[in-house]
Amino acid sequence: MFHFKQFSVDQTGCAMKINTDGVLLGALAAAENAGDILDIGTGTGVIALMLAQRFTTASIDAVEIDKSAAQTAKANFAASPFAGRLKVYALSFERFFEDNPDKKYNLIVSNPPFYINSLKSPGAGKQLAKHADAALFDNMLSGVSAHLQTGGVFWLVLPIDTAKLVKHQAQQYGLNLQQLINIGSYPQSEPHRQLLVFGLTETKLQQNDFVIYDAPKQYTGQYCMALQQFFTIFP
Repeated sequence: MFHFKQFSVDQTGCAMKINTDGVLLGALAAAENAGDILDIGTGTGVIALMLAQRFTTASIDAVEIDKSAAQTAKANFAASPFAGRLKVYALSFERFFEDNPDKKYNLIVSNPPFYINSLKSPGAGKQLAKHADAALFDNMLSGVSAHLQTGGVFWLVLPIDTAKLVKHQAQQYGLNLQQLINIGSYPQSEPHRQLLVFGLTETKLQQNDFVIYDAPKQYTGQYCMALQQFFTIFP
């Protein structure tokens, strides 16, 4: 059990455990009016729970194709103070979009599978959670484009190489890159992840850097500020 300040997360039955990518997405994702939120591939439900804490009036739909993970997320939601605003759908995001053609969201987030066409990792659960074909991103971007409010935004976190592919694919679906956050471990290290923010409207691209550590085991002020309201290690 992973204990946050306002909720706890059981990770039983989830191939992908709580990780830096997910908590940074949950801490940083923002929208002008985050009244209706969709989390694609919720896993343990941690990102949805973080967003529920941050956006106190938001209703959040969380989609998870892995049945075991969906059950765990459902239990985590039910045990949280935000239970009434969170709902899990145990199905693929493609099926969810088909079943809900008229649903629109102000904020859509995803920490998706990202090792495209690479060597499959052992274990069916981890393979499902960590690997994706390029078609998955085509389907995701198409669905997001159709279910995003006019002023809404789509946030996702990806490794650098996969981000390049997705930035190119997004243009085909009318999704414009509005913000790019480069995530690095140390001030002098090369970024290893990117937070991408897409919207239906064209705006001037904002680019920022986010650094996790000043030194080994020493978090930056930037990281502490982002996670202070969640992690018990921060006062």
